[in-house]
Amino acid sequence: MSELTPFYNIVDGARRESAETFLSYDPYRGAPWAAIPRGGADDVDAAVAAAKRAFNAQEWRGMTATARGKLLVRLADLIAEESDRLARIETRDNGKLLAEMAGQLRYVPEWYRYFGGLADKIEGGVLPIDKPGMFAYTKQEPLGVVAAIAPWNSPLLLLAWKLAPALAAGNTIVVKPSEHASASTLAFMELFERAGFPKGVVNSVTGMPGEVGVPLVAHPDVAKVAFTGGEAGGAAVYQAAAAGLKHVTLELGGKSANVVFEDADLESAANGVISGIFAASGQTCIAGSRLLVHRSVHDAVLEKVVAIAKTARLGDPMDLETQVGPITTLAQRDKVMGYIDVAIDDGARCELGGRRPESAALADGWFVEPTIFSDVKNSMRVAQEEIFGPVLSVIRFDDEEEAFALANDTQYGLGAGLWTTDIGRAIRGADRLEAGTVWVNTYRAVSFMAPFGGYKRSGVGRESGQEAINAYLQTKSVWLNTAGQTGNPFVLK
Repeated sequence: MSELTPFYNIVDGARRESAETFLSYDPYRGAPWAAIPRGGADDVDAAVAAAKRAFNAQEWRGMTATARGKLLVRLADLIAEESDRLARIETRDNGKLLAEMAGQLRYVPEWYRYFGGLADKIEGGVLPIDKPGMFAYTKQEPLGVVAAIAPWNSPLLLLAWKLAPALAAGNTIVVKPSEHASASTLAFMELFERAGFPKGVVNSVTGMPGEVGVPLVAHPDVAKVAFTGGEAGGAAVYQAAAAGLKHVTLELGGKSANVVFEDADLESAANGVISGIFAASGQTCIAGSRLLVHRSVHDAVLEKVVAIAKTARLGDPMDLETQVGPITTLAQRDKVMGYIDVAIDDGARCELGGRRPESAALADGWFVEPTIFSDVKNSMRVAQEEIFGPVLSVIRFDDEEEAFALANDTQYGLGAGLWTTDIGRAIRGADRLEAGTVWVNTYRAVSFMAPFGGYKRSGVGRESGQEAINAYLQTKSVWLNTAGQTGNPFVLK
């Protein structure tokens, strides 16, 4: 075994030593490369206690909103300076393309700049109260300690969606990254001291879900949980948070439909379909894993999509020429292959892929070939369950009504794509589709300005955009008696 790169948690502004570590694997080589601290309940207690102290300390609580915003902007500048290093750590850790991770890390600073600018735009208001002799106003205040639980597919991007608004609102944080990709988050934690944040404002704890995640969510001093991950994990977080009456934001799974109508630009649509499912090896919550195609153009679109997918270059994710990288974990690779077997058993026709690549150069990595199934019924498991891998299900429809019905016939509602040159149809589709984000003639675009989140079982709440900061605030009403008289003490004022 080659020498492992050590990473450390930051608690209360200092490295926290851990008696145990666990291995993080390089999905391209199928071998361990990093040693990550394996925390437990004591580490959770220490991190939450540090965050609570920082929340109540004058150094953070007494800081002006403008100064808080400047810290976020300074953090953004440091991320920009370190973006290449952080991107390479992420790629080594989760196997996603360096081209994708580098692009994400160059864009991540915009979340901190955006919410840094919003920090001193949080306002209350004077109420035109109906009670004579009273003056009343509202103010917005932070919740307290926030647990931010991030997934393994885009750790620092999806963490920014939580940290930036939470910090702008004045909260303190305990970060729990995925046990499958913790390294980039721990490297990122080093930037907070350099940016000038008071110690304890942002802390990290790494480890297994049952050993760290469960006690963190259940901790009585955690006021809110912001979670991105799978449906089962989200449901468990929701139940545990409900027991403590905590605030929650959940961004969960998806089974998004890319709907191609007969009047679409078929070349653009085919490219959009490829982007939706094979970018990131399908390991994205917004993967367009269902392709709904009008019967009249079904064969033409399928032919184009298969032709493009055949040319996809699988390989080392650090190579900027690679287009499809490995699956992040061995267990996930095996899960994807299992779904391919299920689809074949259910009668779907495999048009492309369905196997591990035969190339000796890829033998050590956890790869799955880009896979396309036709003759899929929307009731099949491959069309209803989130696979989180490079597997596309192609489904025919006959008219607009059927297209929208099929697109909505899922327990999820995170994203959807529409491909049409008919502006009326585009607007109707945006209205009819039960999804938190609808893309028209594009796919897989996100911005710090645009709220993101799911309908149905795809989540609770929104991240990004001005709306997101409200999820980290609570409203206080303040009454002042200006009349100088209290009146009858035994009746409601």
